[in-house]
Amino acid sequence: MNGGNKRIFVTDCEGPISKNDNAYELTEHFVPNGDVLFALISKYDDVQADIVKRKGYKAGDTLRLILPFLRAYEVTNKKIKEFSAEHILLVPSAKDTLQFVKNIMPSFIVSTSYEQYMQALCNFTDFPLENVYCTKLNIDKYQLGETEKEKLEQLKEEIVVMQMIEIPENATSLNDFSARDKKTVKRLDEIFWKEISQMKCGKMLKEVNPVGGFEKAKAIQEIAAKEGAKISDVIYVGDSITDVQSFRLVRENEGLAVSFNGNNYAVREAEIAVLSKNTIVTSVLAEVFSHYGRKGVLELVREWSHSTLKKYCSPILQRKISQHYPETLPKVEIITSDNKERLMKESTAFRKTVRGEAVGGLG
Repeated sequence: MNGGNKRIFVTDCEGPISKNDNAYELTEHFVPNGDVLFALISKYDDVQADIVKRKGYKAGDTLRLILPFLRAYEVTNKKIKEFSAEHILLVPSAKDTLQFVKNIMPSFIVSTSYEQYMQALCNFTDFPLENVYCTKLNIDKYQLGETEKEKLEQLKEEIVVMQMIEIPENATSLNDFSARDKKTVKRLDEIFWKEISQMKCGKMLKEVNPVGGFEKAKAIQEIAAKEGAKISDVIYVGDSITDVQSFRLVRENEGLAVSFNGNNYAVREAEIAVLSKNTIVTSVLAEVFSHYGRKGVLELVREWSHSTLKKYCSPILQRKISQHYPETLPKVEIITSDNKERLMKESTAFRKTVRGEAVGGLG
């Protein structure tokens, strides 16, 4: 057993818990052609975070870049809260998993999502809001004049007709991009860091600090310190580019980094890849981690079978596994240099079947 260690469960929200991409859904709903706008800005976000490595920029900053456009189309705190509460879509079994895991060890959600969405999700799942780290947002604070609204509408129209940026495989700098995409990135740089930054609404880009990238990793460090635990006592579940630094922090300190239906960025950095239509596997990995630590989970995954699960799992989870998976178990593998490319392809494709093509394709 765990020999007295205090182990901690930390999970991202959108992907491992819910099927939502709340910011995408808000933009799609309130902004004309908002789905196209968000997808392009999200791809630009991937370029800034992973390729350009812009100073002070982190994965997930899409959530500040879209704010001027949301405000231009009359989005308020109330509208975000109401829309979020009406559109929560959980991964099957997620509510049970959150309840189960918080009963066996301290459990936290670290999410890039806006606080209005996380409040709604906590109400829906009966998860303690005080155990959530997320993006603080008071959008009502920012008042836009008619001239700025018109300018933002014009910029939105310009962005939605741009061709989608394609990130070449193994790209290490913008020099690896096509001439067209270099031009698009350059124009978006001008829009966000010159034009919008000089407008009154540019304050949003400076003041709102999404909890993504290194901010997520910082939250994990805070949680461990608060709980009197080491990073090696943390199991972290994530699925996207915003989890990269968290995965690295946890993996390098011998905690357990789990990609749940992750995209390329997640599988590239995690230690275990899970491909599952529900969260029962998360409950299993969390329970085994709480009793036997990282070593025990790796032993279980190496011998991933019904008979091994019977050896490691409590009766309650054994019943759930038998009920949902009487024959074939979901895919769970340790990520190695030999299988990484295959798992990146398989997990990315599977992710789209769970979350839908549009949301599943976002970074």
